[in-house]
Amino acid sequence: MDKALRQLEASSDFGELLDTTSYAPLPDDWLIGITDVVDSTSAIARGQYKDVNFAGASAIAALGNAFGNFDFPFVFRGDGAAFAFDPDVRETAVGVLRRVAGYARDQLQLDLRIGLVAVKEIRAAGSDVKVARYAASETAAYAMFAGGGLNWADREIKAGNHALLPCQEYATPDLKGLTCEWAPIPSRRGDILSLLVEPQDNISPEAFTLLARRLLALLGVENGSSRPVPEVVITNSVADYLGGKGWADVVLNSDYRRYDDVLRLTLDCKPKQIRDVEALLTSAYDRGEVHFGMHRQSHALMTCLVPVGARGSHLHFLDGMGGGYTAAASLLETQRHAHQPR
Repeated sequence: MDKALRQLEASSDFGELLDTTSYAPLPDDWLIGITDVVDSTSAIARGQYKDVNFAGASAIAALGNAFGNFDFPFVFRGDGAAFAFDPDVRETAVGVLRRVAGYARDQLQLDLRIGLVAVKEIRAAGSDVKVARYAASETAAYAMFAGGGLNWADREIKAGNHALLPCQEYATPDLKGLTCEWAPIPSRRGDILSLLVEPQDNISPEAFTLLARRLLALLGVENGSSRPVPEVVITNSVADYLGGKGWADVVLNSDYRRYDDVLRLTLDCKPKQIRDVEALLTSAYDRGEVHFGMHRQSHALMTCLVPVGARGSHLHFLDGMGGGYTAAASLLETQRHAHQPR
């Protein structure tokens, strides 16, 4: 990792990270990777929701295992992931990512689209890639991204540019430590809400920060009441799995809130909270300030990454069992198209 990024202090206040003016720009020569399962909606409808999440997290696991650490910035997006790395490891990363796509094709029967684009190309197109670190606990830190660059790269790669092709012959990627063995986690308050909120160009960063903080307060994110992973242990095998850590550490290290050019939340909400949030965001959408998508379901899914040799630094990626982020992203995309000039 770049020395400046390694020294980037992680904030334990998620609300503080909604102010993206404090994010640090990535070096020009770094590479941004985007993965997503093609037509994940159909795969989820076939009952492959666990496979979709596993494929979504697979690039993160395989890259970290190949690099020998998980210090590079990454974010889980449900049916895919976004990440960044130094050009010195490009050759290694390309081989790993091609094997991951081959694994998804041959073992999961999923088409995992993968693309890489240089940060300097993103900047030349008028967007940026900046990062911050969120300390979910003393042992788990997640990257946050801002600047619009991930969204630009995502659109480019989905348009067929900067693509990496899967390995023609199957070669197993190293996915040690990645598992989705936990049972779906039921809502205890009403519904598991998958929510995506993206600022539009005509809202200032300061105004979006205020809106997002109001949203988090309505949803009970700040006081932890809407956290989807329950405090009460739901399995007895945690200590063996995590090297002595208990269920409380799983709760703390769960990635149910993140920002990657889009505010991305998986929360356990009461019906009134969902109504209030929908009203708030609909008004903001009508004012041309945000695009958003939301999806309700009965359960959350947890996909876990427990690095071999560093089991204390375990990470737990959250999504909704009903294809939460995929369904919410589809609704957000519909709003984007509705606002495009004709």
